[in-house]
Amino acid sequence: MKAFFVFSGQGAQTVGMGKDLAEAFPEAKALFDEADAVLGYEQSSIIFNGPAEKLTESRYCQPAIYTMSCAALAAFKTRYPDVTPVGCAGLSLGEYGALYVGGAFTFAEGLRLLAQRAELMDKACRATSGGMASVLGGDAEIIKEVCAACEIDVANFNSPGQIVISGEKVKLAKAVEELKARGMRKIIVLNVAGAFHSRLMKPAGEALEKVLEESPVAMPRIPVYHNFTAAPAADVAQLRANLAAQVAGSVRWEECVRNMVAAGGDTMIEFGPGNVLTGLLRRTLPEVRGLNVNSAETLRNIEL
Repeated sequence: MKAFFVFSGQGAQTVGMGKDLAEAFPEAKALFDEADAVLGYEQSSIIFNGPAEKLTESRYCQPAIYTMSCAALAAFKTRYPDVTPVGCAGLSLGEYGALYVGGAFTFAEGLRLLAQRAELMDKACRATSGGMASVLGGDAEIIKEVCAACEIDVANFNSPGQIVISGEKVKLAKAVEELKARGMRKIIVLNVAGAFHSRLMKPAGEALEKVLEESPVAMPRIPVYHNFTAAPAADVAQLRANLAAQVAGSVRWEECVRNMVAAGGDTMIEFGPGNVLTGLLRRTLPEVRGLNVNSAETLRNIEL
């Protein structure tokens, strides 16, 4: 088996996520405790007890998903200490979990970085009126053409037949109408705080550049496939640039997955809440095995 590890993105969060992992695995609990100490507030209480509205806010949500995903990984390592991935990736904020696995930074360093990213994105959301929509079964070239004409952006290339668009709400609505006029009937407007991975996030990405310059980051020991390029970085400077550009850039998730499989990966293991990435794998490369670690039960049921 040649596993590649992937990490969940925003929107997968649920109140209570990871609580059973913390109760069953001291290694997982240690990370929740460390996160509380690093952040200076009881993040674990928000994760385990809610309220859901608070957990959904970017500034709480992003560090929470990172912590829970890393805790799931810590629990997995107690059962399978010898499984070393051939590659790693994460959806948007999940990229920080992938870099942690690779040794680009410690858990605490990654958490501090992500907490600042979340604050900057939260600020950009409040300063604009943005939204996102998922287009199912549409032609990628037509979607790109309509986005350009309406002055919005493609946020995510998730899988064949699933593309997410993002931008100012008025322009987004215009794009949705145009796509429907061109025969794309399955379009879902998403319940999100803002226009992530669009030009409206550029101020957040530019501010993050300065934060990254002052943060300890090393080249990962394991190839990490970046959202922005769908490939590993050549050096630390490019790694930092990719993380900053990712905030306003398109997430090339489908390419990331295909490239990890092309590099030899035959089993994808998703760490973090939900199973969105496993679902996307089924639509992209159904012949590749996909596993989840999102609870103590899913971990107990995994056989490698």
